[in-house]
Amino acid sequence: MNHAQSDSDTVVAPSVTDIEFKVMDDAELERPYRVIIHNDDVTPMDFVIAVLVTFFELSAERAIDVMLTAHHNGQALVKVLPYEEAHRRVYDAQSAARDYGYPLSFTLEPEP
Repeated sequence: MNHAQSDSDTVVAPSVTDIEFKVMDDAELERPYRVIIHNDDVTPMDFVIAVLVTFFELSAERAIDVMLTAHHNGQALVKVLPYEEAHRRVYDAQSAARDYGYPLSFTLEPEP
């Protein structure tokens, strides 16, 4: 096989995707973030309550209130935590939901 290229050969470089990294300083990592739960039509209410109790250490009564607020309003405040802790808990909760095939989701918002 001839490895020499002629002028008619075209070499296409793989596309490069721009990746933007955001670096947080210590103050920003300690800043309080709001954990928001989002309603979906698949995840059972009992599972949502169990996740809120297990991963966010809410009382059963508070977990029920949060779940019902999200169910009726589309989303609800779960808890306010430092960024790293909030991120870890959200990751763990969503991972557990995925393990059971549920699309339960959360977002983080900086506390105003």
